[in-house]
Parts: sequence; structure tokens; C-alpha cells
Amino acid sequence: MKRFVIANQKGGVGKTTTAVNLGAYLSQMGKKVLLVDIDPQSNLTSAVGFKSDNNDVLRDSNKAPYPNIYDVLAGEKKASEVFVTTDTENLFLLPAHLSLAGAEIELVSQLARESILKKALDSFSEEFDYVLIDSPPSLGILTINALVAADKIIVPIQCEYFALEGLGQLIETVKLVGNLNPELSIGGVVLTMHDSRTRLSSQVVREVKEFFKDLVFRTVIPRNVRLSEAPSYGKPIGDYDEASSGAEAYKRLAKEFVKRFD
Repeated sequence: MKRFVIANQKGGVGKTTTAVNLGAYLSQMGKKVLLVDIDPQSNLTSAVGFKSDNNDVLRDSNKAPYPNIYDVLAGEKKASEVFVTTDTENLFLLPAHLSLAGAEIELVSQLARESILKKALDSFSEEFDYVLIDSPPSLGILTINALVAADKIIVPIQCEYFALEGLGQLIETVKLVGNLNPELSIGGVVLTMHDSRTRLSSQVVREVKEFFKDLVFRTVIPRNVRLSEAPSYGKPIGDYDEASSGAEAYKRLAKEFVKRFD
């Protein structure tokens, strides 16, 4: 069971978009994939169309209307009791909820608080080919849990100004987490939101490849309206618009991903 955390301490770089669409295309290739949403914004949860009874009524409540990863981190449920199926075959989800925001404070007093997610995934009775963890855009206890639980980091970098901002801090964080997870390393860099019409995008691609070398995936994700629309319909891009440039790019990325890590 290979575990990856989608991480970048800069927000709006395509972490959730990459997690849901990479996961969906991997599952279409026959891989059994678990998506783990450890971000209180729970965008990954909604992006795969997860719904539950009374969710609309209680979505702003501190009490979640469905079992979620907060219950796992709080020790109230096992991960195997919380994960759910999605509309995509072979794609499963450990959902999140706004209540997860409280975990940042509540976990501070717990022993081995940085390893709670890792232990939860270790105890899974189900076997998955890949686990993709969507992390918050901040360095708190939730992100640390994701880094400790993972084997590799996948770093999305948008092809825009300040693209490399915060990456130095992420690399330093990886070194610090090394005491808790010595196996952790950067497994790949995904260039996102590329606009072929601008010189800036091409410049960012060159700079990122110069910095990360062979870690950069050959597939570059374009800026695509359909990619932005798909989450509002609760669908991966392949289900929303399979013919779009975004769908074609994530399909290629999934093939490259399997070739690199299988």
C-alpha cells in the first residue's frame, strides 16, 4: 500500500484537483485507491460527490452528520469504519468535515499525536494499491500527520508568479519530519495551471525543472475551465468532461504515475 501526500504550503495550487483526478484515473486503470481528506475545508470530500443524510442542513455545524476522519484522529472510530465508496469504481474516500478544524487544538495534548493518521492507516483491514492524502495549505498538526503517514510527497506547483514561494519551507519541513518518518521524500512535482499563451508559464516550467530536475512529471496540467467546474458537480474531470484538455492531462499523469511508482 503506497502512500502519497499531496502537499504544498501555498494555497490554490491544485492539490485537491490533483488528488481527486489522479485518484480517479488510477482507479480506472484497475488500481484500488483510497483518497484521504485531512483538510477541514473538506473540498476533496465534496469533489467526489460525497453526500449524506442531513449534510445540507448541518454543513456549517461543528457536529458532523456523518462519520469522518475527525472521528479517527480523536480515537472514536477506526479508519475501516469511516471510509466510504464513491461513484467511481475502485475509488474510496476517508471523508472530512469542518469539525476537523478543532483537531488542531485537541490533538496537542495527545501522546504521539504526529503519528495518529499513520497508525490508523496501518490498521486498515482493506488493502489499497495507492493512498492519496489531501493536506491543508498550512503547517499544523494535520499536515504533520499527513507527512508522517506518507512514503512520498507529490508537490503541485502552479505555473504562475511566486510559484516557488514556500517550497523552501516545505523542503525544510520534510527534513524536520525526517525524525518521525525517515523514509519520507519528494516523489514528484506536478506543474499545474499552465497557460501556453503566456511567457510566464514557460518561464516557471523552466525554473521548476531546473530546481527539481527529474522529479518533475513530464505531464503538465493546463489551466482549464472544465477542471474548475467539475468539483461543483461532485465529479472527477473524467466523468464531467472526458474530452477536455484537463481530463486528457490527468489521464496522462496517471499513466506516468504508475510507470514511476509501480
